[in-house]
Amino acid sequence: MSELPGRATADDVASLVDSAVASLSTRLDRDWHVPAGSLDWTCWETVEHVSNSILYYAAQMVPMASPATGPLPLDYQGRRPGGPDNALYANPEAGTFGLLRVLNACGGILASLVRTTSPATRAHHMWGRSDPEGFGAMGVVEVAVHVHDMSGALELEWAPAEDLCDRTLRRLFPDAPTDTERWPTLLWATGRTELPGHPQLQDWRWYSQPH
Repeated sequence: MSELPGRATADDVASLVDSAVASLSTRLDRDWHVPAGSLDWTCWETVEHVSNSILYYAAQMVPMASPATGPLPLDYQGRRPGGPDNALYANPEAGTFGLLRVLNACGGILASLVRTTSPATRAHHMWGRSDPEGFGAMGVVEVAVHVHDMSGALELEWAPAEDLCDRTLRRLFPDAPTDTERWPTLLWATGRTELPGHPQLQDWRWYSQPH
């Protein structure tokens, strides 16, 4: 994938996952089975969801495993009504530290695939066939906004770098405002807050296809 300025990169994925794991690791003694902000999921379930999402994005880019015409046929199942459907779960006996090891591993796999997969690769996503840059940017969104979702419950200060948010917005949210602070704009684009002159979105999506 191109490392040109202004493009989302594998390093964006790796650095953000490292930052998220480091920040979340300061809250290992908290109750991770409380709701993650306005989500119906607990903080533990939210990390499992993020891990599943970024591992799925990585797997979609493996040509022999996932043709561009459809999703990888993983067996997603929920563990409770209202909880996320996942194909991957962390072993509860490993505790919260083990949960974060799973997140870190999945992030590393996605960063590696984004870095080594041909930019010409296209693979399935429900919001448009994507390239490696797009899958990396999707991973950034998953990590960034879901750590934000958990930040209140875990009393955690969290704000990704503005330039990382800008690259992600340019890749996935081309219609987002460009004259506003980048992190609040990414939260706005994912339906989590309002911006001056821009009411909170009730429905939102990103655009996976290259543009």
